[in-house]
Amino acid sequence: MSFKLYHHLTLSIIPLITFVASFTYAQMYPFPYTSYGQLDYNFYDRSCPMLPMIVRYGVWTALKDDTRMAASLLRLHFHDCFVNGCDGSLLLDDTKDFKGEKNAGPNRNSVRGYDVIDKIKADVERACPSTVSCVDILTLAAKEAVVQSGGYQWTVLLGRRDGLTASEKAANEQLPSPFEPLGNITAKFAAKGLDFKDVVVLSGAHTIGFAQCFTFKRRLFDFKGSGNPDPTLDSSLLSSLRTTCPNVDASNTKLAPLDSATSSMFDNSYYKNLLSNSGLLESDQALMGDQRSAAMVNSYSQYPYLFNKDFGESMIKLGNIGVLTGQAGEIRKKCGFVN
Repeated sequence: MSFKLYHHLTLSIIPLITFVASFTYAQMYPFPYTSYGQLDYNFYDRSCPMLPMIVRYGVWTALKDDTRMAASLLRLHFHDCFVNGCDGSLLLDDTKDFKGEKNAGPNRNSVRGYDVIDKIKADVERACPSTVSCVDILTLAAKEAVVQSGGYQWTVLLGRRDGLTASEKAANEQLPSPFEPLGNITAKFAAKGLDFKDVVVLSGAHTIGFAQCFTFKRRLFDFKGSGNPDPTLDSSLLSSLRTTCPNVDASNTKLAPLDSATSSMFDNSYYKNLLSNSGLLESDQALMGDQRSAAMVNSYSQYPYLFNKDFGESMIKLGNIGVLTGQAGEIRKKCGFVN
């Protein structure tokens, strides 16, 4: 690395010193090591030792400008891993050979954060050319988004390689929808090697971020074709949401917080909301309609440490779905294009 580059990176990372020092012991608590094939916690220790700091700073600057970006990065990671594995396929632009995932129904005009990953990738390329995959950067960024929003730390396995193609069709078919019943969502998780507990735990990601009105508006005006609102929805929340999302098409893309109490804090308020019938999405509130998930919701609402611990463990599982290692795939130079 040149002295000029080292000096630039060192100066740009100085603002993080106070930020990192403010972490509590609980936030820094590492999860027990487990083995996942060829992935390794120390994969870039020699080839790109500054990687964690570069990603941390990139996420920090993004959140400083837009706190919503934490939820967006977390969702970007989830939507990538859920479609044919964690391979950075969601980051690819369309080509003459394939229609990518960016314009699939669940992603179009909804998923964001591509520019944040591109910027971090550019910084990493300057420090460690052709060394770190886009998907590893995305996986680290999702973890940083949670930690910098108040969640606990977990240790990310590294060594994934980027995929060579993407599929709009697969994204439309494989991603869970907020309109689907719990059984369908659970089946889609199971197809990825994730169990019922992972469904409940990873749903807790909705403790941060916002949803567009069209994703829940039928609960406000015409629940299941009844012509009436969802009877399980808290009346005060219903009134507030009807103001935010009036029953006209023009309101479809307006935003409402998934957790109105602490929309930018990663905490266990999501589960408390479900207990008071204040879950925003049908798929969220549906967790209270099953005895198994309702019991977990109750536990997570009472014990924030338990939720954060289980969330980290489920994120490790999510981040290791269908990964490419060894000589499979490639290390992209730019995340939007195959080399």
